[in-house]
Amino acid sequence: MSQAVVSVNAGILLPVLAPAVGAAVVLVTDVAVQHLRRVHYVIALVSLVVGALATFAGLGMVGGSARRTLCLPGSGLCMYAADSVASTLQLAALLAAALTLLLSWPDDKKQSPGGTAVIVSLVLAATAGATAVAGARDVGSWLVALELATLPTVALVALRGARSAISGAIALLTTALVSFGLLALSAALWFTATGSGFLTPAAGLVAINDPARRPILVLAVVVVIAGIGFKLSLVPFHAWTPEAYDGAPLPIAAFLAGVSKIAALAALLVVIRAIAPLGAPPLAAIAIVSAISMTLGNIMALRQNGVVRFLAWSTVAQAGWVVLPLAAVSSGAVHASGAYLLAYALATLLIFAVVAAMVQIRGAARARDLNEYRGLLGDHPVLASALGLGLLSLAGLPPGFLGLVAKVAALRPVVTSELWWLAVIAAVNAVLGVAVYLRWLLIVISTPDASVQAPAPKVPDGTSPVAVQAVRAHPATLVAVGFTVVALVLTSLNPQMLVGLLGQ
Repeated sequence: MSQAVVSVNAGILLPVLAPAVGAAVVLVTDVAVQHLRRVHYVIALVSLVVGALATFAGLGMVGGSARRTLCLPGSGLCMYAADSVASTLQLAALLAAALTLLLSWPDDKKQSPGGTAVIVSLVLAATAGATAVAGARDVGSWLVALELATLPTVALVALRGARSAISGAIALLTTALVSFGLLALSAALWFTATGSGFLTPAAGLVAINDPARRPILVLAVVVVIAGIGFKLSLVPFHAWTPEAYDGAPLPIAAFLAGVSKIAALAALLVVIRAIAPLGAPPLAAIAIVSAISMTLGNIMALRQNGVVRFLAWSTVAQAGWVVLPLAAVSSGAVHASGAYLLAYALATLLIFAVVAAMVQIRGAARARDLNEYRGLLGDHPVLASALGLGLLSLAGLPPGFLGLVAKVAALRPVVTSELWWLAVIAAVNAVLGVAVYLRWLLIVISTPDASVQAPAPKVPDGTSPVAVQAVRAHPATLVAVGFTVVALVLTSLNPQMLVGLLGQ
């Protein structure tokens, strides 16, 4: 049974409080003790682990159960509720943020004093917003938390300082402002239609049963889909994605692909569950953007030779799959969407971790070029195998069984609801997606052309060869690779493990 808590329960709020407090501690520590770098990361990782542990109580809860706090006395209405879906998305956001920090760890020594404190605190602040929006049940908290998950990423993209970074940050900022305007408008429409500031099915039913208010509620939902579509990189709201990914530092691009997408879906699921009684009309918009997103994303990914832009267009295509189940009026749509997002995030973060390792080994220019991965299997078999596992998971091919199960789960509500046109488009894109990811995989396992191999290092004095020390990836990056590989292997062997966390 759901438990209403009149007073503030810090234990239930800990997934939100831990990263928020961690961000404050990092900034205070940086002011008190100068020239610290790795300490900031340690504080951040500890806060993220604490927040992750706090989500365990909500994992796998049966349907209808939730841990509630910030409740209005005597009304039964609560501003925060953590059920199985919300807790699982919170756990995913916290772990994805931890992986982002591990990937940024090698750049620690290059940061100026105070630089790492800013980066770490911004990551933690955005993560706090991502965990808060998953549990928010009132319009005000939902809107503020979603923007808290978004605005710090603009600064994170711009901090690199390069022209491409500034361009990407401007594109992201413009998108964020437009998205906020749409979401604020949707909040006003929701309150007009329902007379309530809470995102609950009971509030939605008030408008659904009133012919005069029902069109306003439908309009509110359509505007919400548009506003969150910007954050999820759904077509036609996707234009910022390639620019921001390519301009951002690689760990921040991984953050945008992981934590930001988790926050956006969490926000959308809060609304979808509140308007479930409304039926199919507003969900038609989701079906359309889903079909267009997966199609355009796959086609554009096939044309990319840059690794980061490839992953950006992959995100657009995968966003279409993430929202695909939500186009159907089905009790399992929310769980299917959440499961697909987790599968996508895990595989994508693994690929980003491998690319980060290659940046350290071969340099940024070569690691960001798709063709430079030719022969990787022979040079670095472990990293090549990890990259292959991530690509096969996104393609939905063995041994990436998690991706296959996620695609089947995403298609099931669509087929059950007899949305045959959407099911056909999804099936075609599943085949097209195989071509997208196998293209990179075939480059990885191919033999490099001897005529284009890198020349041997020159001898300084021209008289005798010298030993060249091998360049290796940073241990923190290898930890990120290892963690994501283990997680992906375990969930591929037992997909029910992931589904069980969502309470299904």
